[in-house]
Amino acid sequence: MAQRVTVALEDDLEGGPADETVRFGLGGAEYEIDLNTKNAAAFRRKISPFIEHARKAGRRPAREAARSTAGRQRSGDIRAWAKSQGITVSERGRMPASVVEQYQATSLRY
Repeated sequence: MAQRVTVALEDDLEGGPADETVRFGLGGAEYEIDLNTKNAAAFRRKISPFIEHARKAGRRPAREAARSTAGRQRSGDIRAWAKSQGITVSERGRMPASVVEQYQATSLRY
C-alpha cells in the first residue's frame, strides 16, 4: 500500500499557509521560522542594514567534549551503585538518565 505524507507549513507570525522556512543565527543560537512570502520579505528587509555592515563568520570547528577524570570516576561510582542495587547497566557508553537520577536521589539522603 502506498502512502503519501504531506507537510503543510504554517506562517509562525500570522497563521495561514507559509511559503518557506527562514533560518538565521543570533548570539550563537540557530533559529528557523516558517513564513509566507510577504513576511519573509519583510524579515529580510528589516535585517538587511545589519547584514550590509556585518562580516561573514567562518564556521567554528566542532568541539569534542573533553571527558574529565572526575567524570569517569563518577560514572564508575554510579555503575557500581547500580549493580549493587540489581540494576543492569552496560560497562561502557552513556548512562541512562533514569539510573543517574536514582543514584543522585539516594546520594542526597546521606
